[in-house]
Amino acid sequence: MMIETDIPALDWQGLAIDCSSCAHVDRLALGTCGLLRSCVHDRYAKRIERFFATNPSLAVDYIAHPYFEVRSLTAKYLDVFHLNRLMSDADETVRASVALRLPPKLLTKLIHDPDREVRIRVALRMEVNDLNTMLHDADYYVRLMVARRIAPSLLFHLVHDADATVRREVAAKIGVEWLTMLANDSEAEVRLVAIGRISSGLLPPFRHDTDWRVRMEVAQRVPVEFLADLINDEDEIVAATARERLNPENINPDNKSENAHGH
Repeated sequence: MMIETDIPALDWQGLAIDCSSCAHVDRLALGTCGLLRSCVHDRYAKRIERFFATNPSLAVDYIAHPYFEVRSLTAKYLDVFHLNRLMSDADETVRASVALRLPPKLLTKLIHDPDREVRIRVALRMEVNDLNTMLHDADYYVRLMVARRIAPSLLFHLVHDADATVRREVAAKIGVEWLTMLANDSEAEVRLVAIGRISSGLLPPFRHDTDWRVRMEVAQRVPVEFLADLINDEDEIVAATARERLNPENINPDNKSENAHGH
């Protein structure tokens, strides 16, 4: 197994690092840098990070460095003013680092970033009141993060989202007045979440759903006068649930005994 000291001290262009020609050679004696351990010129990210961790005031001197790892790691130590200079960096790794550090109110400047990972980080950190600006992001996972954090009153924008994962999240949080629509969704996973939250009085139309799990939820909670359609359901668990609710006194006593003994 390779250990860190087995990784040679090479710069981002693959050349050997010479401490004697480094502008920070004085820091060797201070112990804040050193070959194979902490070096801003190394191409190994952990060593670059250690350098900035022990010399944070120097980060500002490297925000225009040609190696993206260096620029990305400076973002952890820069003030907001200098972070602004990296928001339009050519490398998405750098912009993603910026998205983790910018104050939430300033993240709106990155909502149209071309990289999905950057926008995901923005959606995770942005002020909740600003999330509506990302409701129609092109990436489903960005929209999913928005759905998880946005106010339930704004989720109606996503009830027809193209992705079922997003619609399922919507079904779990949206106001009850939208649940009937989502209970008719084309995807069973979405319908199941909606049906689980819908009031029992609104369940009868869903006793013929194509998915047995939805019918099972209906069989457990629908008013008893609508159970007749379910006692002969093609799924035996659904049918048994309906029969048990209709005629609880006819439960097989042997089953009761078995259940009592944990079988």
